[in-house]
Amino acid sequence: RPLAIAAAAAVLGYVEETQKQRLPHLRSIALETSDDAIAMNAATRRHLELDSRVDGDVKATLLGVLDTTVSPMGGRLLRRWLHRPLRDRRVVGERHHAVQTLIDHRTDEDLREAFRSLGDMERILSRVALRSARPRDLSTLRDGLSLLPAVRDILAPLDSPRLAALHAELGEHDATARMLRAAIVTQPPLLARDGGVVAEGFDAELDELRQLSTNADQFLIDLEAREREATGIATLKVGYNRVHGYYIEISKGQSDRAPVHYTRRQTLTGAERYITEELKGFEDKVLSARERALAREKLLYDGVLDALNAVLEPLRRCALALSELDVLAGFAERAQALDWSRPALRDAPGIHIERGRHPVVEALRDAPFEPNDLVFDEATRMYVITGPNMGGKSTFMRQNALIVLLACIGSFVPATKAEIGPIDRILTRIGAGDDLARGQSTFMVEMSETAYILHHASEHSLVLMDEIGRGTSTYDGLALADAVARQLASANRSYTLFATHYFELTALAEPGSGIANLHLDAVEHGDALVFMHAVRPGPANRSFGLQVAALAGLPKAALQQARTRLAELEAQSRDTPHVPLSAPALDQPQQFGLFAPSSAALEALAGIDPDDLTPKQALEALYRLKSLG
Repeated sequence: RPLAIAAAAAVLGYVEETQKQRLPHLRSIALETSDDAIAMNAATRRHLELDSRVDGDVKATLLGVLDTTVSPMGGRLLRRWLHRPLRDRRVVGERHHAVQTLIDHRTDEDLREAFRSLGDMERILSRVALRSARPRDLSTLRDGLSLLPAVRDILAPLDSPRLAALHAELGEHDATARMLRAAIVTQPPLLARDGGVVAEGFDAELDELRQLSTNADQFLIDLEAREREATGIATLKVGYNRVHGYYIEISKGQSDRAPVHYTRRQTLTGAERYITEELKGFEDKVLSARERALAREKLLYDGVLDALNAVLEPLRRCALALSELDVLAGFAERAQALDWSRPALRDAPGIHIERGRHPVVEALRDAPFEPNDLVFDEATRMYVITGPNMGGKSTFMRQNALIVLLACIGSFVPATKAEIGPIDRILTRIGAGDDLARGQSTFMVEMSETAYILHHASEHSLVLMDEIGRGTSTYDGLALADAVARQLASANRSYTLFATHYFELTALAEPGSGIANLHLDAVEHGDALVFMHAVRPGPANRSFGLQVAALAGLPKAALQQARTRLAELEAQSRDTPHVPLSAPALDQPQQFGLFAPSSAALEALAGIDPDDLTPKQALEALYRLKSLG
């Protein structure tokens, strides 16, 4: 513990040194360990599209669907929860119970309605600590604290451990709210330097100085009337500007009638401006009062900041409690609006999801979403998923990862039933893309992410692998996919969803291997291809690649040529006996050819037996092959 305190002090000292100022709002450092949360690397966050997409459409992310928080600080807390799902089943279970309680008592909407006028108290309090808070920050804080009695009344009858703890964290801030109501005007100006921030009645001295400035208008009206009568000049005016102060203005035509006690102050094109001893004395008095009023107001404003800093820590705890209540009320709203159910976190290993749906796809599509089941247990640790492109393999894989993630942040989930055992990591290898900044090709990026998964996945990790090995030659890709699948199933023993177009990998599902096959099918209806989006046991029997290409708009001539070549390749495959892949064969840099490999040079080479050739014959054969090439 002393070492931790010393480290925290060193970190705070470093921050203050680099920021060149004291940071009084930073009172402590919270230690987060990897054992507290479900680990997700940057690739996983990107693949699952938690809060961002490549096209920038935030609405089509998990955050876009889940975030119905009312306050800015609630939105920030939800984003932090999404990026750090917890492994502590007690904490997450209390959140689930709190959401269920809000739904059962129909109080989530009451909370959300109360939060409509709740500002960003969290950031306002940081500015208060740094003494950079503006008048409207204080009025927003005042309005937020005024909501607390209503929020406490809503929470008081609810029987939930987490809601009770948050009710206690809100605290009593009635005195602070009264002070702000008395000190700050209802609609304060943007900046404090121009005055008009402190409410009337808060300070007697300030009220007296303001009264003096207010009475100036009546004095000027009376002075103007007296001078018009004394001089007989009906157009005489008394005015003020910031450069020259107060003045008496007479037009050029009447300037010769100005009394001798008038002192010329400014000459204009059409008028002369004068000052008198009486007006000068009044000016000094009024301007002095205004300056003293501004100085007094600044002093009072600083006093309000001092009073808030004295109770800053309880106010910060209150703001954090309001943020969490905002998130939990949003969870309750989403659960009811989207028909999500309460998940169960179990001590026993495994994942059991019934009729799960993808939260983002379901929310953005008008058509009904086809739900699917998933069961991981000791007998089945990996599913090899086959089926056509556009069939829903990636959607099925992502939806299960998102269901696990949602369950572990305290949200309800898009499934009829979800039982989640201990999960320590969510790791994904999905999609394709290069990294030009680091000089990495698409295949290199794929292998780097795969290597990270193989080094870090454990028996409690959820792993999604999509189309491993597609970026290289057929045999290389198949060999790599086979090796990765075997490693995950036998050594890592992770809960793995392994989507592939290599139908050879379906042979891995042998008894006792922990591997099973799943497929998503499609049905040809005339010239149309209908995707069923339903997950079924067993391997797929075809991939419908040409049909999907037709849907994408490939020219008919190209499609016809592809069909012809496919028929030739299938005929060759039937005529060639199947030879299982061996280690030496997999090391050969081979690839299925698109064109017939036969040539005169190859046929001549096939007829040569190197063991029967003399050196002279071998040299002659080499020249003959050279001429044929």
